[in-house]
Amino acid sequence: MNRSRHVAIVEDEVAIRDNYAAALARQGYRVSGHGTRIAASQAFDLRMPDLVIIDINLADEAEGGFELCRQLRARSADLPIIFLTARESELDIVSGLRLGADDYLTKRISIDHLLARVAALFRRLDALRGPAKPASQLTRGALELDTDTMRICWRGQALALTVTEFWIIYALARNPGHVRTREQLMSAANVVLDDSTVTSQIKRIRAKFAEIDPQFSAIGTVYGMGYRWEAAESNA
Repeated sequence: MNRSRHVAIVEDEVAIRDNYAAALARQGYRVSGHGTRIAASQAFDLRMPDLVIIDINLADEAEGGFELCRQLRARSADLPIIFLTARESELDIVSGLRLGADDYLTKRISIDHLLARVAALFRRLDALRGPAKPASQLTRGALELDTDTMRICWRGQALALTVTEFWIIYALARNPGHVRTREQLMSAANVVLDDSTVTSQIKRIRAKFAEIDPQFSAIGTVYGMGYRWEAAESNA
């Protein structure tokens, strides 16, 4: 199946780009590489890839990756987009996700981790395009969650989430009232983050719910332990 998948890598450092491309090719993906935003845009005008991995700094454009993400998301609502960059600031992460990226990864991650995230996004895409499976659905009060399509709705409105955010919410909502430590949330999301980054993920998740419901309070903090999905909210 992977041989029909075209993954584009937009990265201006040739050695890094070739390293990622080789790993993806070993998994059976068709891979193309581009060193600049303009080169990538020209190639995508001819044919869109099935998934794009983008660095933020591209040649002489310090934020070329952000602009490319904006262009791609305007053209396709469901194209999987991953930022893979050395930039780790909260502002950059928030900016990338707000532009519509599905995931934001740093170059400190392992190749295996990257491959797992690519595979997860393709599984989500397949599920979105296939028939719904009722058994995959979870409802907690105003929350509706589907593990096949990796979609979450709150009060009937869908949230735009990254893969990491989805699995964090799932880990919390699966057992309302039960505390989940940061380590358990990282395990559920198949990601290794430091404590401050887990805290940032929770803040972004809460902000996304608050855009729909300013009174959102379903994710509680248990100081010194972790987080939980409030059981009272699940029964509301």
